Amino acid sequence: MQPSSSRSFRFARPVDGHIGWTFKRNCSIKPAQLLQVFVMLSAVSFAVAMFFWFQGAVLVLPFAVIEVLVLAISFVVYARHATDGESAILDGDWLVVQVETAGKLEQMRFPRVSVRVEPLEDKSNLIELTARDMRLCFGRHVRAEWRPLVAQEMRLALRGM
Repeated sequence: MQPSSSRSFRFARPVDGHIGWTFKRNCSIKPAQLLQVFVMLSAVSFAVAMFFWFQGAVLVLPFAVIEVLVLAISFVVYARHATDGESAILDGDWLVVQVETAGKLEQMRFPRVSVRVEPLEDKSNLIELTARDMRLCFGRHVRAEWRPLVAQEMRLALRGM
């Protein structure tokens, strides 16, 4: 049973003929752009270090190397989580939920007839999806005050309203 086409949802979007919710981490820069910034910063740092090294300040270069290494580590950590996100797609008799964290993709399939969608009591907590012996917390990338609304919308879509 598909949700009524006359019902408009605030957070859900059509996905391949089905209804789905997709939430991504809010990132201001893509990993490819981040690499360009890293290369430019490293080049400037090494150019300054080489200038001072030729002037006789030989300890500037090792500190520039340490600076670039620390910068590289922080950029790698950022880039690993830049594509984090969650999606839930109502596909026929199933609610298919995918969670991507640090490049690792996990997928769970909940039977539509038995899935329960409940916002946890505290607004800062996530939305809990349960069915039989399966349990998943959803909504890490949704503002806390919107989570109850997302949960209500998911319940309505599951009921076909």
